[in-house]
Amino acid sequence: MSAFSDLDMCLPFIESQSQYPAALVPGPIAPRHAAPRLAITISRQSGSGAHAVGEKLAQYLQTCVPHETLPWMLFDRNLVEHVLEDHNLPRRLAPFMTEDRVTGITDMIEELFGLHPPFYTLVDITTETIQHLAEQGNVILIGRGANVIARNLPHVFHVRLVASLEKRVAHMQELRGLSAKAARELVLAEDRGRRRYLKKYFHQDFDNPLLYNLVINTDHTTYDDAARLICEAALQHLRHRTLDTAAHRTEAASTVAPRA
Repeated sequence: MSAFSDLDMCLPFIESQSQYPAALVPGPIAPRHAAPRLAITISRQSGSGAHAVGEKLAQYLQTCVPHETLPWMLFDRNLVEHVLEDHNLPRRLAPFMTEDRVTGITDMIEELFGLHPPFYTLVDITTETIQHLAEQGNVILIGRGANVIARNLPHVFHVRLVASLEKRVAHMQELRGLSAKAARELVLAEDRGRRRYLKKYFHQDFDNPLLYNLVINTDHTTYDDAARLICEAALQHLRHRTLDTAAHRTEAASTVAPRA
């Protein structure tokens, strides 16, 4: 896969866009249409390289999508800050907005002492921001149940990254400078927390492959190749959606067109 250039990877999408306006409106002159939206969610096992893949993916997509669209943005560790800004909430709430659920007792005590709003409220506002970002498009959303939140949006492409525990622990050691034991404990704790979060607030199992358009094992795929693979698959998804939309609108126009 790495043998292909960025341009080669983008050509099918570019060609489809050059045909898009003409397919929508019959006649000699077709009006210009805004580029179709695309967004990507990435669910991940801890230590499978989601942030590294997401950064590379944003670069590839920025090359491939039409220049007049919004710049591609990656939301991962910075999502909480965006949520707080979006809802005019103080930054002091950030430590309480983990991708895990606290116990009911802990939540009640912290709420009682005015440390934060109820955890359900924090999840609700996070969900609202994710929904808004996904609807807008040109975003890569990592974690926080984004794949479930945006599952009814046809322009969103859902990815799951997995890897062996051994590889994930090694990656976490390198990333955080931890011992093997500490890295293993962190990986397992984050996996448990994310599983609880999705189960508690969205009633879903993040290991369910039916939640995703694409599952990639980063044991056998480099982060760069994983990003390229996601880019190719997502653009193909968008291309099919664009052509389906064009065909539907053309059919609708021919149905209502007056007879000569």
